[in-house]
Amino acid sequence: MKAITLIIKEKPWIGWALFFSTILIVFLLGLLASSVIERRAEAVYAYKPSKEISQTEPRNTIWGENYPREYESYLKTADTSFRSQYNGNALIDALELDPKMVILWAGYPFSKDYNQPRGHYYAIDDIRKTLRTEAPMTPEAGKLPNTCWACKSPDVPRMMNKTGIADFYKGNWASKGAEIANFIGCADCHDAKTMNLRISRPALIEAFERQGIDVKKSSQQEMRSLVCAQCHVEYYFQGEDKYLTFPWDKGMNVDSIEKYYDSYEFSDWKHALSRTPMIKAQHPDFEVFKMGIHAQRGLACADCHMPYRSEGGVKFTDHHIQSPLNNIANTCQICHRESEETLKNNVYERQRKVHQTKDKAEELLVKAHIEAKAAWDAGASENEMKPVLILIRHAQWRWDFSVAGHGNAFHAPIEILRILGTSIDLSQEARILTSRILASHGINKPVDYPDISTKSKAQKFIGLDIENLKKEKQVFLNKIVPEWIQKAKEREAKYNFKTL
Repeated sequence: MKAITLIIKEKPWIGWALFFSTILIVFLLGLLASSVIERRAEAVYAYKPSKEISQTEPRNTIWGENYPREYESYLKTADTSFRSQYNGNALIDALELDPKMVILWAGYPFSKDYNQPRGHYYAIDDIRKTLRTEAPMTPEAGKLPNTCWACKSPDVPRMMNKTGIADFYKGNWASKGAEIANFIGCADCHDAKTMNLRISRPALIEAFERQGIDVKKSSQQEMRSLVCAQCHVEYYFQGEDKYLTFPWDKGMNVDSIEKYYDSYEFSDWKHALSRTPMIKAQHPDFEVFKMGIHAQRGLACADCHMPYRSEGGVKFTDHHIQSPLNNIANTCQICHRESEETLKNNVYERQRKVHQTKDKAEELLVKAHIEAKAAWDAGASENEMKPVLILIRHAQWRWDFSVAGHGNAFHAPIEILRILGTSIDLSQEARILTSRILASHGINKPVDYPDISTKSKAQKFIGLDIENLKKEKQVFLNKIVPEWIQKAKEREAKYNFKTL
């Protein structure tokens, strides 16, 4: 084989080709090295805080000055354009879509107003506007407690730090209207010094402590679900002071929580038609998620609802908290290799089956409540009706537990179908007992069911004057809320929360 020097002498153009190729390679390697160095430098300095922040700083804008990528992505929770087959982040009137729920919640504020959830950006706006919080014109007015603020704002840990936990819960909802002003944000989940995930709501810590678990020893991956579990859980207001409590002492599934509530005959309200002492499920997202395959495989809430992103040399968590169906490439397809269309249809298939069963459970529950009212009207006694009311209570609790979660039909569809199946069985048992009671009081003809095909018809049937409630609410929004906002601005201008 000829030496390279001889080849070049015979064919000089080869030498020039090698020369320019070497220059090009060196140039490209230089660009690569420069890019690596630049990105490493960017990664080092990207999160160098420009301000010291107090742990009780509630304003997301202040945290956003130190962590602009996370803050900018979090502001996207204001987007309400996404709609999936059964949910999304738009402002959707759930009672208009399903008027049967008006009957199921008769006598409870949810029968007045219930919308599908929007993004965290709207946490304060939505709780002020909903008819469920009434129209309190003074700090002492209204029936709802301060506990209703507990998951809505980073002002909550600020106030708990100031007043104490128990004192924060005490009093009427309107009494802290001027204090709770910033929507869900950074201080709810992060340590101000280290930005490590932290638990800011004592109810979660207390619930685990009663089970002998020190939540502070949780791993980073566990914390990526636990910060969500501060709020996305089943809870109730305990005692006269309405202390926020998670009912997990006997376990975290629907049966165990039911036993917990029954053990001291807790009820949220008495049903306006059937007179049943009812339990209102909140949103047991964490409990149901733990029953599903994704939790069993070690995933956390954030893996699907807040996936990682990269910009330059920086990897960070996308704080645009949303349905994974609106971001399949960065969520589902990280593990699953099917197409977006296939994955989406797989989800919808499970949801359709759950919704079909849910609709049947609702139909039977509505009939059970109306038939129970007919039995009372016919002169049934409390002793006669007691077993009926227990069956209705348990049937509706199981239905509500199944539908109250934001993603239950996806998180654990097999368990949810089981729960809805038991709801259907219990409702049928209640109806059979009621029919016997009606017969014993001389009522042998079928009960007349009202026309509840629309939300307005259903609300009229249970005696709600919605138009008057809306007028009262508008006065409250026009007069009281601007006062709250102004007082909050004055407080935040006066006190410098952003420095330690």
